[in-house]
Amino acid sequence: MNTMGHIAVIGSGSWATALAKLLLANCDRITWYFHRRDRIEDFIKLGHNPVYLSDVPFETDRIDFTDDINHACSVADTLVFVVPSPFFKDTVDKIEVDLSAKNMVSAVKGIVPDHYMIISDYLIRRFGADPDNMLVIGGPCHAEEVALERLSYLTIGCNDLAKSTAFADLLAGKRMRTITSSDVDGIEYAAVLKNVYAIMGGIINGMKSGDNFMAMMVCNAIREMARFIDAIAPMPSRDIDRSAYLGDLLVTAYSRFSRNHNFGSMIGKGYSVKAAMMEMDMVAEGYYGTKCIYELNARGPRVDMPILNCVHEILYNGVSPRKAIRAISPTFT
Repeated sequence: MNTMGHIAVIGSGSWATALAKLLLANCDRITWYFHRRDRIEDFIKLGHNPVYLSDVPFETDRIDFTDDINHACSVADTLVFVVPSPFFKDTVDKIEVDLSAKNMVSAVKGIVPDHYMIISDYLIRRFGADPDNMLVIGGPCHAEEVALERLSYLTIGCNDLAKSTAFADLLAGKRMRTITSSDVDGIEYAAVLKNVYAIMGGIINGMKSGDNFMAMMVCNAIREMARFIDAIAPMPSRDIDRSAYLGDLLVTAYSRFSRNHNFGSMIGKGYSVKAAMMEMDMVAEGYYGTKCIYELNARGPRVDMPILNCVHEILYNGVSPRKAIRAISPTFT
């Protein structure tokens, strides 16, 4: 039984497309917001997303497409936000509908730039939402592998475990396993940080520094992640070894599907940050996440984060990757 009501997906990228496919396996209909009308027309004509995961077919007669975000928000009981963090604020600030009683799901693995807030906190403040109605999606799950129907796992976080279970049921399937959690903030911060560390992993790969050094970086990264999350969002029962934290870090740091890893790899090969960004056909969330977490940590809690600081030096201060990594490598244990 679907207790989450009618679902609207807000966003049209690869992750939004993968989630929409999962939802349609368990929902009769969904509403799907695209910001471009021509993309909707192409989708309906072709039977698939014309730009992302174009090999994934859809029954378009079960989708209510719209390019009016306020209409999508009006007709839905549960809103699934899947917009890249650099465009998130501009997108949701177009919403004029009262969302205070809606269920809102963040599948955005980033922080709201210039506000230094995780997505759930921004939605709560912006729309007066009930924190118990906020859900987050995390875990090691590339959109491309979902499209290929490879066995995958997602963690659904919510203060109200009945709601996390209900939404998890809407995503679960033969090749998708779901896990529930009450650690909303921890899952969101982990999703931001793993992108930062994936950039570092890509840089190491691009520099051909080897698997041994990569393994050391990842070992130190998960401890760095734990220090920051435990300081900014304390939760005694959190287990950093769970898939929403360590698992997501591993798949993003190593996988060829990781845009953040690929972005870092170009930098490691000698591309400038600007040139690497121009080469990317999708947003590397970790570029923006690096600055946001760096600034957030500088304001407090001020925990020791040498890997984050290293990536920040490379991306924002023009320090060469070799010099920056050489400075922190003696700290690895």
